[in-house]
Amino acid sequence: MVAARITVNGKEEPIAPVAPHTTVLDFLRERGLTGTKEGCAEGECGACSVLVARPGVNKPTDWVAVNACLVPVAALDGQEVVTSEGLATAGEPGAPAALHPVQEEMAVRGGSQCGYCTPGFVCSMAAEYYRPGRCEHTGAAEETADAEHGPNGFDLHALSGNLCRCTGYRPIRDAAFAVGAPTGEDPLAQRREQAPPAAVATEYTQDDTAFLRRDTLAETLRLLRERPDAVVVAGSTDWGVEVNIRSRRADCVVAVDRLPELRELRVEDDRVEIGAALTLTEIERRLDGTVPLLAELFPQFASRLIRNGATLGGNLGTGSPIGDSPPVLLALEASLVLADADGEREVPLAEYFTGYRQSVRRPGELIRAVRLPLPLSPVTAFHKIAKRRFDDISSVAVAFALDVEDGVVRKARIGLGGVAATPVRALATEAALEGRPWTAETAEAAARVLRGEGTPMDDHRASSLYRSAMLGQSLLKLYAQTTEAVPS
Repeated sequence: MVAARITVNGKEEPIAPVAPHTTVLDFLRERGLTGTKEGCAEGECGACSVLVARPGVNKPTDWVAVNACLVPVAALDGQEVVTSEGLATAGEPGAPAALHPVQEEMAVRGGSQCGYCTPGFVCSMAAEYYRPGRCEHTGAAEETADAEHGPNGFDLHALSGNLCRCTGYRPIRDAAFAVGAPTGEDPLAQRREQAPPAAVATEYTQDDTAFLRRDTLAETLRLLRERPDAVVVAGSTDWGVEVNIRSRRADCVVAVDRLPELRELRVEDDRVEIGAALTLTEIERRLDGTVPLLAELFPQFASRLIRNGATLGGNLGTGSPIGDSPPVLLALEASLVLADADGEREVPLAEYFTGYRQSVRRPGELIRAVRLPLPLSPVTAFHKIAKRRFDDISSVAVAFALDVEDGVVRKARIGLGGVAATPVRALATEAALEGRPWTAETAEAAARVLRGEGTPMDDHRASSLYRSAMLGQSLLKLYAQTTEAVPS
């Protein structure tokens, strides 16, 4: 097997001899690329942002910004990375490199003060700068601009995972809204027209620990049968925090993020099937609003940097009771396709969780796909109650999917997070709604039932009383939203 290697700013380098748990951040800094900074080591601040060449949605390659502090460098074996230093282009011999357009705008508009966060902002801005579908020129119609989208089509949510503590965000926003379109001579823009590096099989072992990737799902499942103790990773947005903050180590890590069988998305007559290793950003852009409840979830799920690596398989695999996707998927009546070396089985998500971070998934078994039955319920909403509007962990999460016909609730599905040891369905509330008129009286009565669902606890995010109150309030909010949209 070919030795593990990574291309950084156009130069191929061996990954050895670093330990398999070494992050991309530490690997880069050890090689003098100190623009990539460590701020939080858990994917919250964006100081470590770098660009990775990934399969594109509208072009062969997308430049995707990720948190280098979370991703093991071995996970990028055979892949291509650009850092803030690599964005600048070489000038004449002996002359300084020419700044990249996003670097230039950050400099001239005062977007940098101490400079610690600046390289991370620049890499996240560059990913949005090269995003296919963004306005292809500056000075686009002013009516297309709003507080979060500039006249150049720049989406400020691309910077939602980057924090600054001294400059203030207005000059950074000004810089983002001032960048134009990539020129035809821009090498990173040209690079989008070529295929990204193909996934390679990886067998990287140092000091009796291993990072492994197989070519196919079948080979991976055989490996997991042999190594049931292995930690399975996709985007490493959860495992990376465990490694950095809790000093977790594993004798064997198995990567599944590039398996073709886990990266399919199909919309059929009776269902939508979403591969467990597709990132949330890929799902969002490929579905393009086809599943409105998922479209409402995505902007509230962490930051763009995290969504560029996080997967539904990973979010469900951790079994967290405060994960954002399970309530939505419960409301959508999702089922999971679980695969092992002996075959596959389909399990309703409502029967998947068995206890705190526990599930019916057996050793050696993977989540291959998530299935959503069609047709979808027309009345949907996702309410995330947290201390911040974006990029925060929820205190309570509630997802609704209702069929209302002729003023009567024919079907109700409600998923809850943060109110029990597992994500749960609000079965009593569903029963209190079904077959009843969709009126203020029905909503108020069902809200009283919803306040009693689950077993909410007191912790540093919220009290049990607050959580219960927010459950009931969320249903009243849904009723108000739907009756405002549809006049009586």
